[in-house]
Order: sequence, then structure tokens, then C-alpha cells
Amino acid sequence: MQNKQKLLGLLGLARRAGKLVTGEDMVLAAIRKGKVNLVFFAQDGGQSTKKKFTDKTNSYDVAFTTALTRQEIADATGMARSLIAVADRGFARKMQEYLKQEEDIQ
Repeated sequence: MQNKQKLLGLLGLARRAGKLVTGEDMVLAAIRKGKVNLVFFAQDGGQSTKKKFTDKTNSYDVAFTTALTRQEIADATGMARSLIAVADRGFARKMQEYLKQEEDIQ
């Protein structure tokens, strides 16, 4: 559980640093351009959107996780979103470490 708190704090820091991409169209474009390293999709998000992004991230070899809820993403970033992507390799690498310790990354 402590790793989840660290992850949420790091997500907020990435937001303040301007290293997050939000919105379906923007995230899709960033995945296609190879500009994102990790995609978060809310556990309580829509299944058709989840499938679309699962397929897209697998196709472009981008890490994808459903480790957080929409409320957790909103609390950490200050944005009510069910989909966000991390556009900084350093932030993404550290977040993946926390996720692997929680075994929540695909």
C-alpha cells in the first residue's frame, strides 16, 4: 500500500512538471508517435475504451496498467480523467518499479 501512495505522489509531480498526456485522442496520438512510456487506465473505466488502449499499447510496446481508480487518478493529478499517459522516461520507469512491487503492470 505504501508503494501506491508513492506512485500517486509521483503522478502528481509528473502532472505539475507537465509530463502527462490526457484525453483519448491526445493519448492515442502520443502512443503512435512514441512519446509516452506508460499508460494508466482507470479500473472503473469503460471496457471498449480499455480494449482499444490495451490493443494499442501492446501494438506499440508501451506499458499499460489499470492499477488505479478514476478517483485515485483525480486525487493525484487534480484532473477527473480515466486515461492518462506519462511522457517522461524517468517518471515512467520509477512508476513501473512501484507497480511491479504491487504486481499491477501488464
